[in-house]
Amino acid sequence: MQVCRRASPRSEAPVALTIGNFDGVHLGHQAMLARLKQAANQLNIAACVMTFEPHPREFLAPQQAPTRLTSLREKLELLAESGIDRVYVYRFSHDFAKIDAESFITHILQQELAVRWLLVGEDFRFGAQRAGNVQMVKTFSQRSGSFEVEIMPNFSVNGLRVSSTAIRQALACGNLDLAKQLLGRPYSISGRVVNGDKLGKQIGFPTANIQLKHNRPPLMGIFVVEISSEANSPFSATMRGVASLGIRPTTHAKSEPILEVHLFDFHKEIYGYHLRVHFLHKLRDEEKYPDLVTLTTQIARDVEDAKDFFLTQENLVSQ
Repeated sequence: MQVCRRASPRSEAPVALTIGNFDGVHLGHQAMLARLKQAANQLNIAACVMTFEPHPREFLAPQQAPTRLTSLREKLELLAESGIDRVYVYRFSHDFAKIDAESFITHILQQELAVRWLLVGEDFRFGAQRAGNVQMVKTFSQRSGSFEVEIMPNFSVNGLRVSSTAIRQALACGNLDLAKQLLGRPYSISGRVVNGDKLGKQIGFPTANIQLKHNRPPLMGIFVVEISSEANSPFSATMRGVASLGIRPTTHAKSEPILEVHLFDFHKEIYGYHLRVHFLHKLRDEEKYPDLVTLTTQIARDVEDAKDFFLTQENLVSQ
């Protein structure tokens, strides 16, 4: 998959395009991407996605912006897995926010991207002050004849509309099963293994510290996890473990959220490797304990609870 920071100079080859933040690349997004690829194949043109970095609400109102489900790297990885040919990453800035809706259509969609076929959601808004909407795009398309527009209806699972907001709410409540239903896969966070304070190793439970790209993860607590990695890592297969995602109140008075993973029966050095942590089940909320002894006892209990979870799942599969 080709990643372009902006489509300049203009390519002469027309494209099929969809536009959005695609945070989480959930089942609704996946349905859009499948329809996009289908249309692109029929027209024999490239299937392309336009997305933004940072998220517009992070730029315009950072205090009210939603937590991210995926970093830019994670989003691009998921889009690549969906079979998209090209992603245009537009930097959202003051200048970009000032582009009026008509200029967005004529200068970006027509001139820069040479859009021939456009797919957008029912609630699509664009341009300065979000003045542009679906009807405006359809009217322009009909008047100019330069590209075709298709409106993608909302996507639902068991009567619930699939959205990034619904997934954030499920994760915040610890409802990982619902998040999995809406995503089509377990929720995951990926990042590089970085140096920590080695406290886990000192108390008998060494952990891999996963670098977080954002300081507001959508979920917090202690979790049963599976861990996968890039091809050249020391892992021979998917590993199992227990993860803590939080501020470590027992050992740190003030701290940014940290993702620490204790891998079962694994003792190799993995600093610098890129890992993906798949969250399967929430064991409990993070707690503050009076001392390290109490904390260590609780971690041992968490490890046993996580192993019991995997054993129960295996027994269900074998039945």
